[in-house]
Amino acid sequence: MSPLAHYVLETLVTLLAIAALSVLVLLGARRAGMGRSAGPLELVGRLPLDGRRAVYLVRVGATIYVVGASEAGIAKLGEVSDGSIELPSAANQNETFREVLSRAFGKKA
Repeated sequence: MSPLAHYVLETLVTLLAIAALSVLVLLGARRAGMGRSAGPLELVGRLPLDGRRAVYLVRVGATIYVVGASEAGIAKLGEVSDGSIELPSAANQNETFREVLSRAFGKKA
């Protein structure tokens, strides 16, 4: 085997090992609960307006705050009580891509 082929093979094996290790670390962090919200704060909804602007609904306790985010910063736009608006059910938020696609085309999953 030529030195160049040996070098390319060694580089590919190292790259695959690093990719596999990073996948294992990410899966372990997800199982440990990293990246999940903690406490009374919950993101209820998001409406993107354009690339850098969005409106968020954030639940803190029994109050839902309407928050605007843009390149200038974050601003509170208003607040509503938890029972005064109808939010989508949690079952719809956990749908798989296949279920959403089949529902969009009017077919049963």
